[in-house]
Amino acid sequence: MAISAGDIHARIPQYEDLNLYMKRSGYDVYNNLCRQGDFEAVQQKLLDAGIRGLGGAGFPTGRKWAFVRAEPGPRYLAVNGDEGEPGTFKDRFYLERYPHVFLEGMLIAAWAVEAERCFIYMRDEYPAVLEILRREIAALEAAGLVVPGYIELRRGAGAYICGEESAMIESIEGKRGLPRHRPPFVAQVGLFGRPTLVNNVETLYWVARVLREGPEILSGVEKNGRKGLRSYSVSGRVAQPGVYLLPAGSTIRDIIAVAGGMAEGHVFKAYQPGGPSSGLLPATLDDVPLDFDTLQPHGSFIGSAAVVVLSQQDSARAAALNMLRFFEDESCGQCTPCRTGCEKAVKLMQAPRWDRDLLEDLCQTMADASICGLGQAAPNPIRLVMRHFPDEV
Repeated sequence: MAISAGDIHARIPQYEDLNLYMKRSGYDVYNNLCRQGDFEAVQQKLLDAGIRGLGGAGFPTGRKWAFVRAEPGPRYLAVNGDEGEPGTFKDRFYLERYPHVFLEGMLIAAWAVEAERCFIYMRDEYPAVLEILRREIAALEAAGLVVPGYIELRRGAGAYICGEESAMIESIEGKRGLPRHRPPFVAQVGLFGRPTLVNNVETLYWVARVLREGPEILSGVEKNGRKGLRSYSVSGRVAQPGVYLLPAGSTIRDIIAVAGGMAEGHVFKAYQPGGPSSGLLPATLDDVPLDFDTLQPHGSFIGSAAVVVLSQQDSARAAALNMLRFFEDESCGQCTPCRTGCEKAVKLMQAPRWDRDLLEDLCQTMADASICGLGQAAPNPIRLVMRHFPDEV
């Protein structure tokens, strides 16, 4: 089949540009804050709404802003748009539709910490998003909402490790993306040695919406004792993969249901609640809310809410091996526990029967001694498959 020229270039979807956004009071909140803003009032609204980092860490956004604001200037803001966790595409969803909701949230965050400059580190595998941001940043400059050069768009180089905030900062500075030893934290010593606020794309999207519509749009939603909303990137053996906005107390059964149920011929067997780093949970754990702090007792976490559903046609053992091969390939190689540990784990997992004791020793070493979250979380698929699918290993 012939492929037309249009099939090998980014297709720009229909999205809300600056003109459309301004028609519905876009940037009114930001402009009002610039004139007579009260940081404490803004911070309290974010805390009341329960906004937390939506890139994986889940730290309360208002508190993070206060930490950076308390550091001596000059300060910077860096947006983590790398979104490299397999199965995650929620940031792309929002950016390809409502880029100015995110951009206004970013400018509000920059106002809050009095940032001298904003850097958007965007995944290079998102060419349509990059083009949309180029156009709309230029439109902001032309409209006089920001001075030229205040917002700098940086293309990521395709390294998973650059989703880690300090490795991202190293990459923005033009160096190899390697995680930094901490302390000091990037809120104290970040970009070019200055205090830096790092926020996720979706976090800033909700900042703009909460400050426009009120904290109740998040805090007013409650299910299974959990307040708020979560954007779940859903893929795997479901009928309708996509991004779904659901109450934070939703379970995997709720998520499968909204995604049209299981794909034809497939029976629910297991799921990743937050991408490979979160490991693999069995279908029997179908009543756990997929939210912050609810999955840790089960050896997992929500991360970026990248839900991947497996069926009876999938092997949990093969899925775990695939995850470790990914980590082996994406390890930056800086620290021995991660570099050597991932390689060793892949070899051990290819054996006809897993050496459980040796794998557990390896997992413990990686979790305890790795510099960053890649090596610390890489053992999760191994441990959870040994716990929940022992007959396969």
